[in-house]
Amino acid sequence: MKIEILPAQVEDKPVLRHLLQLCLHDYSEFNGKEINDCGLFDYPYLDYYWTEAGRYPFLVCVEGKLAGFVLVRQLEAEKDEPLWQMAEFFILRKYRRQGIGREVAHRVFDQFEGRWQVIPQESNLPAQRFWQRVMEDYQQNNPTREFQ
Repeated sequence: MKIEILPAQVEDKPVLRHLLQLCLHDYSEFNGKEINDCGLFDYPYLDYYWTEAGRYPFLVCVEGKLAGFVLVRQLEAEKDEPLWQMAEFFILRKYRRQGIGREVAHRVFDQFEGRWQVIPQESNLPAQRFWQRVMEDYQQNNPTREFQ
């Protein structure tokens, strides 16, 4: 299966915004967030991925079809070692439980050297289990990598 993680360009912002709505809809099951008066979920940080340094948006494609996105941001640097945050991570339901999310996460971890912060929503038990497995699996092959 061909999995691509492509840097999202500014012209991809509308596509990413649409995928983000699907992501936030999924999250609403766990966080209870409501849509706004326009029928959309609010996400005030998307534009910053093209205007602030240290933010990296990606689109995920499987066999040439959109399958999700990843938003990474740099939080700090300590002793010349950056701390990266998996700000948002979304794989469409159609592509879940096939190892795609794990593969995407591992490739993103490989792309950004340093420590990682991955904090899934406390009430989102499926995400908690997913990230626990992903990070444990990754550290088996990369024992020096740190996660918070």
